Amino acid sequence: MAQVKRFYATGRRKASSARVYLYPLGDEAAGMVVNGKSLEEYFGSPKGGISTYAMKATRPLSITERSDKYRVVINVDGGGVSGQAQAIGHGIARALQTAEPELRTSLKQDGLLTRDPRVVERKKPGRHKARKRPQFSKR
Repeated sequence: MAQVKRFYATGRRKASSARVYLYPLGDEAAGMVVNGKSLEEYFGSPKGGISTYAMKATRPLSITERSDKYRVVINVDGGGVSGQAQAIGHGIARALQTAEPELRTSLKQDGLLTRDPRVVERKKPGRHKARKRPQFSKR
């Protein structure tokens, strides 16, 4: 059995983690599969077009013009839809860098290789949320 060449990377954002596999195209068609579904099906837009989440996820491929050169298989879990889309984009950028090191400069300039460290601040005791205080009562 022939060994299939693939490139792997992990992307993260908020509470989401995406495992991304890039397969150079051979006989199969280009496309993206997210948790067993197509990208459009997973990030479905209510009006039927491409959603902003799908655009965020595929941004590294569109910037480097490599969307027709790879088949992408993604397993993503944790967090919400927005965090998952950004984790997928981060993972694809890192996998592209592994596959083609000369793309690093263009990916880095667009900030796609940097993991966004912002997460939700924890709730503090005596507060309604992380920073919101109870209403002040003079009497």
